[in-house]
Amino acid sequence: MKRFCLVCLAVLFVYSAAAANSFAEDAGALLKDIHWLGHDTFKITGEKVIFTDPFKLKKGDSADIILISHEHFDHCSPEDVKKLQGPKTVVITTPSCAPSLTGDVKTVKPGDVMDVGNIHIEAVPAYNVDKKYHPKEKGGVGYIITVKGVRLYFAGDTDHIPEMKTFRNIGIAFLPVSGTYVMTAREAAKAALEIRPEIAIPMHYGRIIGTKMNAELFEEELRGKVKVMLLKEE
Repeated sequence: MKRFCLVCLAVLFVYSAAAANSFAEDAGALLKDIHWLGHDTFKITGEKVIFTDPFKLKKGDSADIILISHEHFDHCSPEDVKKLQGPKTVVITTPSCAPSLTGDVKTVKPGDVMDVGNIHIEAVPAYNVDKKYHPKEKGGVGYIITVKGVRLYFAGDTDHIPEMKTFRNIGIAFLPVSGTYVMTAREAAKAALEIRPEIAIPMHYGRIIGTKMNAELFEEELRGKVKVMLLKEE
C-alpha cells in the first residue's frame, strides 16, 4: 500500500509539472496576440478582438469586446470607444462610466462574471488602500479574462490589495507600476509574487504619469522570480 501511494504521488507530480509547463507555453504563445497601445490600453487578438481602457488611440480599429475599469477620463474615454465600436461591439464597464457611453453597454461590479461568445470574463476589485483616488466603494474593477484557455488579469487602477491572494492560475498579469494613483513598481512586484503569473506585463506609465524607469524597476525586482515582458508601445 505504501509503495502504491508513493507511485500515485509520483504520477501526480509528473502530471502537475507537465500541466504547468503546458500552461506556461500557452501563456508565452499568447504574447504575439497582445499589443500595448500605451497607458492601460491593450489590444488582445485571437478568438476575439478585445481592448482594455482605450485612451488616446492613434487610429481607429474594430473591437468585439471593450473592457473599461472605471470612470476616470484616461480609462473611460467615449471618444476612443467610438473609434472601436461596430454594430456587434460589447462594452463592459462600471455603472459610473456607463452613462457616458452608447451601444451595447453592460455594467459590472466586483464579483460579477459573464461570457461574451467564448470569452469568459470575471470582474474583480480594484481600489486604493492608502490613497483617495480610487476608493473601494466606487466599485472600480479589474478583469480576469480567459483567452485560448489562458487566464489574463488586467488589474485596472489599483493598489496591492488582499483580494489578489485569491487570483489563481493567472497566465499573464497586466499590472500598474507608476505609483501616485496606483501601485509603485516595488508594490506591483510584491503583488506579482503573490499572484504568481507565468508572465507579468507592466502598464500605467509613459503617458500621464510614470516612465519606463518604473517598468524597468518592476522587472529588476522580479528578476529570477517572475518572467516580465516590457512591451513596446505600438
